[in-house]
Amino acid sequence: MKKIIYLLLGATLTTAVSCSDDFLEKDPSEFMSDEEIAEISPNYPELSEAILRGNYENMYVTGSGGTDLDHDDFGQKGYDIYSDMLSGDMVLGGLNYGWYSGISEMQSTIDFTDNDNYKPWRYYYRIVNGANSVIDRYVGNDAELEAGSEAIYSFAQARAMRAYAYFYLANLFSTSYNPTEEILPIYTSLSQDNQPLSTTADVYALIVEDLKYAIENLEGFSRASKSYINQTVAQGLLAYAYAAMGENTLAKQASSDAILSSGASIVSETEAVGGFNDVTTSAWIWGTDITIASDLDLVSWWGQVDLFTYSYAWAGDPKIINDELYAAIPDNDVRKGQFVNAYGDGQLYPINKFYAPDRVVGGQRNIETDYLYMRIDEMYLLYAETAAKSGDEATAKSALKTLLEERLDDTSYVDQLSGDALLDEIILQTRIEFWGEGKSYLLMKRNNYDITLGSNHLTYPNQTISSDDDRLTLDIPQSEIQNNPFIN
Repeated sequence: MKKIIYLLLGATLTTAVSCSDDFLEKDPSEFMSDEEIAEISPNYPELSEAILRGNYENMYVTGSGGTDLDHDDFGQKGYDIYSDMLSGDMVLGGLNYGWYSGISEMQSTIDFTDNDNYKPWRYYYRIVNGANSVIDRYVGNDAELEAGSEAIYSFAQARAMRAYAYFYLANLFSTSYNPTEEILPIYTSLSQDNQPLSTTADVYALIVEDLKYAIENLEGFSRASKSYINQTVAQGLLAYAYAAMGENTLAKQASSDAILSSGASIVSETEAVGGFNDVTTSAWIWGTDITIASDLDLVSWWGQVDLFTYSYAWAGDPKIINDELYAAIPDNDVRKGQFVNAYGDGQLYPINKFYAPDRVVGGQRNIETDYLYMRIDEMYLLYAETAAKSGDEATAKSALKTLLEERLDDTSYVDQLSGDALLDEIILQTRIEFWGEGKSYLLMKRNNYDITLGSNHLTYPNQTISSDDDRLTLDIPQSEIQNNPFIN
């Protein structure tokens, strides 16, 4: 019976999560109307779960940013590369094929007609609309559902997904946390027409409200796979949101809650050079099991970053580490060995951090290596960062050392740090630890630090750029300006 339902829902799901030329066009080519949802829901109770699963799939499928098909349009991991390059920590090592050149050169970010602005906007609002499809199915944001029911678990996940999307939109499309700046239109239902820009404060108020609801109501939820948001992931997202707002005490608590609820272990010394390719790794608290059925090939994160995958990193456009950041890694740090001058040309490939298990150069054609969205190590360093900012330096040092004990033989130097020196060290360790994982840009935005591009940057070697430089923030895309009369 379930198989029959899912087959029948195929067209519905295509409607619910597919792209269309008009950003918010919902009927008939994109999202079901409230009336359609109400009509079909009683007969097909799996509808919410099916739409929710489709929304999670959008995080890794190609074309979810609205193109057919740009080779950087493959969901969350594609925009992790955008943000890593804008942070200065990831360097585009070649310009042979053109993908990411506009981001690397910081030109597309100041041209609202450039598709590099459209794709993440389209992707994250697609996630918002998918989440709102589920929320509307339960009669909206104020639905009263039975605790511990499948319905409330689906509803809570949808609200967490909506928060996730708005959080990334707020970071990518605004310079910093300025409560009064108008940054994004907010949509909480599919029935809403075009909306004007809301303030940063209002966007984050919705993010926090959604995540607090999810945390409370995902208590006891046992997810089918790590693709799904559970309580720990929602706590992690809330910690990031509070940290971006400068609410450091609340961020410290939320990151601690995530650590305690996760049951996860920090990436070990061995795992730090183990490929970052397996979602079953204990530290991974949110990620996707990529299989042959996922239908990914050269248009994928692995294709863009991994030398051992048949695609762009192998063919001449590698993604390498900022050489100044590499120089800051101690020689006795296991993470120094993640990066190798593979061809003797000075380009530092991440071939011992990210790799397909067979380690055949250009060998992986059909992607079976997994996607990582969040790992528990992030919460340890965010806990350290927000503890330091809150004046709790003892806790900050302890959390930092907990992670570094898996990276260094001697962490005693941390005990001598205090004030700005301690915070600077936590920021440096965060940049090193999560290189290539899409976290450095969020770090830069919430700490408002200037970035220094490496001497190996193809366009702006050795230049220092302020975090509020317009080139480091995306523009609202042309399509949204044309279709939304409230934005000009």
